[in-house]
Amino acid sequence: MKKRLFVIGCTGSVGSSVLSVCRMFPEHFEIAALAACSSVDRMLLLAEEFSCPTLVFSDESAAVRAANELLSSGVQYTGRRVLAGEQGLLEMASHPDTDHVVFASSGTGAIGALMAALSSGKEVSLANKESVVVAGPWVLPLVLRPDQIRPLDSEHNAIWQCLSGEDRRFVNKIFLTASGGPFRSFSQEEMKRVTPSMAVAHPVWNMGAKISVDSATLMNKGIEILEAMYLFAFSADQVDAVISPNPFIHGLVCFSDGTFHMCASAPDMGIPALSALFSPLRSPRDRKNTPVLDGMQISFEAPDEVRFPCIRLAREVARKEGAYPALLVGADEVAVDRFLSGRISFMSIPRIVESVLEEYSGPSPSTLEHALHILEEGRRMAEKVSSRLEEK
Repeated sequence: MKKRLFVIGCTGSVGSSVLSVCRMFPEHFEIAALAACSSVDRMLLLAEEFSCPTLVFSDESAAVRAANELLSSGVQYTGRRVLAGEQGLLEMASHPDTDHVVFASSGTGAIGALMAALSSGKEVSLANKESVVVAGPWVLPLVLRPDQIRPLDSEHNAIWQCLSGEDRRFVNKIFLTASGGPFRSFSQEEMKRVTPSMAVAHPVWNMGAKISVDSATLMNKGIEILEAMYLFAFSADQVDAVISPNPFIHGLVCFSDGTFHMCASAPDMGIPALSALFSPLRSPRDRKNTPVLDGMQISFEAPDEVRFPCIRLAREVARKEGAYPALLVGADEVAVDRFLSGRISFMSIPRIVESVLEEYSGPSPSTLEHALHILEEGRRMAEKVSSRLEEK
């Protein structure tokens, strides 16, 4: 029988990679529902392509527009329905017609749907960092069985594959790899002159502006360290990152006997999607982009915490835990937004985040709602710090 998917964030880069796998294997997968924020035209095209019966929009005005377009589009759309907001996500995440839910959106809007999917026993492919870094203590206890969550980010998917069948007690350390971003070889003086257009030009992956800037500052890798800690239940001392400019090896695990397991592939988000959707089996064929090993060179180097202080800040947060992961995520969102709008410099991003972490004096979160409040507090504090910098 075909596996029925609900893809949340279907118009983004990760969601599009998942849909590309569904195009490759129409005999294995069908789309039960699609969700996005407000991309009405794109969603209607995808609904027609995949014969998808249900569309969910987090933006309610977009849902109204989509419903009206369906009503006026003729007989081919008969039977399709449009849902809106968090309630629509919750309904389809736990719906009996859904077998597997893909979380490819950013932000915290789908945390409730993730909790509903896990509680109802659905398979979950996950590429949403906030749901683990901010809400992990409340989300992860809902996992009902091993491998119910399949990581979709290339690095976490690589670690997941390396740990498959292994006793976690014998893991010494895991390493997430990073390309180093577009400024890996920049001096500190050159870093001061980085512009938004330079920062969004990632050398390997085609991503949105926010995550591209996070990759350039190495904050993305720092947040991924936090995500890996919670996702795989390791301590801060057991999770690290290394720079590997050739984007072939995505994750490494070092075991107690000194053995390393490494997971390697072409830099293609469709490959982790293959492993997540087909698990516990393997895809019967590849993506036609398997690299040739002859002549390939692989190297590793430690991240430079002086030129890239964001990864130092994330490591400190990993050791502190408590309120600090949510603060880090919230502060970084605002700092990156201010940089992209030209209001602060590139090197002001870590300054803002560090100021927020140093100034916070509140308690650790006791509930999910409290954690989300701290996330918002991190945003508010970052806005104040950023405004002070802009005034100088």
